[in-house]
Amino acid sequence: MAKHPTLLEQFRSFYFQNNPQDMEQAIKYFSVFGGMSWSVDMDVPLEELIESKVLNNYKYIHADITKITESDRHSHLLLSGIAMGDRRTHSALKKARMSRSDGEYALENLYDRGMLQAEYSLESPPNSQDNIDEKLNFTLPFIRFWFSFISPFFKGIKEGDYKEAKERFSNREQEFSELIFTKLAMEVMKKSFKEDPITEIGSYWDRNTEIDILAKTKSGKIIAGICKNSNSKAKKTELTKLKEQCEKAELTADINVVISKNGFSNELKTLKGADLRLFALKNFKSLVEDLYDEDFIECTGKRY
Repeated sequence: MAKHPTLLEQFRSFYFQNNPQDMEQAIKYFSVFGGMSWSVDMDVPLEELIESKVLNNYKYIHADITKITESDRHSHLLLSGIAMGDRRTHSALKKARMSRSDGEYALENLYDRGMLQAEYSLESPPNSQDNIDEKLNFTLPFIRFWFSFISPFFKGIKEGDYKEAKERFSNREQEFSELIFTKLAMEVMKKSFKEDPITEIGSYWDRNTEIDILAKTKSGKIIAGICKNSNSKAKKTELTKLKEQCEKAELTADINVVISKNGFSNELKTLKGADLRLFALKNFKSLVEDLYDEDFIECTGKRY
């Protein structure tokens, strides 16, 4: 499988091709269809598109995906374990009920086929004895969607019964798009810190805590960020939570960042300054400025 474009390149292509009504819709639909270069009618509700483009075409898409995985049972179990969990290798193996040796063999194959990439915590945990697993990222958002909501319910879907798949997506839709929201938020930050460019960016995790975004600038400053992908405004409690996470990780942030889909409380806005930056959904527009024909990534497989 060929090397995939970056997530940002995929997002820019998706935005150029499908002309979303707004950034919230763009992220929501991209979380499902991203990376496939399919034309998506943004006037149609997402649930209806999933039925018409994915569920009704299950056997054809399944056949295409099994060409990549070579119908390997362990690979399919592991991919669903990653998609439905916290992405840590140990958790994925546990969900898939696989031994470490079987899992590592399947992982190597999935890396080789270009379906997964490993992600490592940006900083080492304060306790050097802790053995922290890497996290596993799908190279294409759609494949993550497939193994979250389609593959686990294949028996019913094959028979035309979509109830379980639809219910699971309905219950997890907002949570599901959080990862894409966070990954794109990192790209927004990289564009925004022009006066002191970001040289490293990622996430932090250990046995006790997680930090959505951790970054280092050219001058050596540490930036810690928290993402709120919900319909309520981010409040001061988000900043408090971020500082607590940093304390547990024994990290001191020079700049704190809160990224919120639905804006900020007045109390949080009053705290904005050199050591606190706030990013709203409107800031994500910087990712799709100056789109050109060459940003479009042609579909190389079937169009659904």
